[in-house]
Amino acid sequence: MSTVAFKDESSQSEHAPVALWICRLADVLLAAVGLVLTLPLLIAACLAIRIESRGPAVFRQRRLGHHKRPFTLHKLRTMHVQADADVHRAYVQQLINGDEQAHGDGEGCNLYKLAADDRVTRVGRFLRKTSLDELPQLQDVLRGHMSLVGPRPVIPYEAELYPSSYDRRFDVKPGITGLWQVSGRNERTYREMVALDIAWVERRSVALYFSILARTPAVLLRRRGVA
Repeated sequence: MSTVAFKDESSQSEHAPVALWICRLADVLLAAVGLVLTLPLLIAACLAIRIESRGPAVFRQRRLGHHKRPFTLHKLRTMHVQADADVHRAYVQQLINGDEQAHGDGEGCNLYKLAADDRVTRVGRFLRKTSLDELPQLQDVLRGHMSLVGPRPVIPYEAELYPSSYDRRFDVKPGITGLWQVSGRNERTYREMVALDIAWVERRSVALYFSILARTPAVLLRRRGVA
C-alpha cells in the first residue's frame, strides 16, 4: 500500500498533491457507494424517527471545518426537537477542563454523549449505539466539507474554549472516522483525543488513511462507533 505523505507546514513533499488527490478520490467514490448501499437503512431510520417524535428526521448543525471554516453538518436526529444545547455545552466544557467524572456515556457509545440524557429518544439511542446517525455525513464528504478520515468536526462553542495548541486540528478537513475513533475512543480523555487528532495531522499518509478505514468496521461491530 502507498506510503505517500501529505504536504505539511514543515514539509514541501512533491508527492503531497498526489496523496491529496488519491484520498479525495477515495472519499468521493466510497461516500457515493456508501450512500447508495445504505439508502434503505436511511429511509427506515427516517421513518422510525418521524413515527416516534415530531420534527425533521435529519438534524443540521453548524460545525467548524478546515481552517475553521463553518459548514453545516448533517446527522439523523437522535434528540427531541428544541433540546437544550446548554446541557451539552456545559458537559463539553468539563471535558476540555479535564474533568474525568464527565467522561463517557456509560453505554460504550461516545465520549461526547451524556449519560442518562433524557433529551435522546428511544430510536435515537439505537442510532447512536450503532452509529447509524452518522450516515448523512457521507453527503458532507461528497460536498467537500469533510473527509472520510479526519478529526471530529468541532462545534463553534467548543472551539472557543480551546487553548491555542489545539488549533492544529483545523489544519485538515474533519472526518467521519479517524485515528482517535479506532484507538480506544471511549477509553480516551478529551486531551488524548486531541493528541490523536494532531497525530493524524502530523502523520497523514495514504497508507494511514486506508488503514483507519479498514479498522473502522471492527470498531462499529464492537458498538464503539465513529464520529
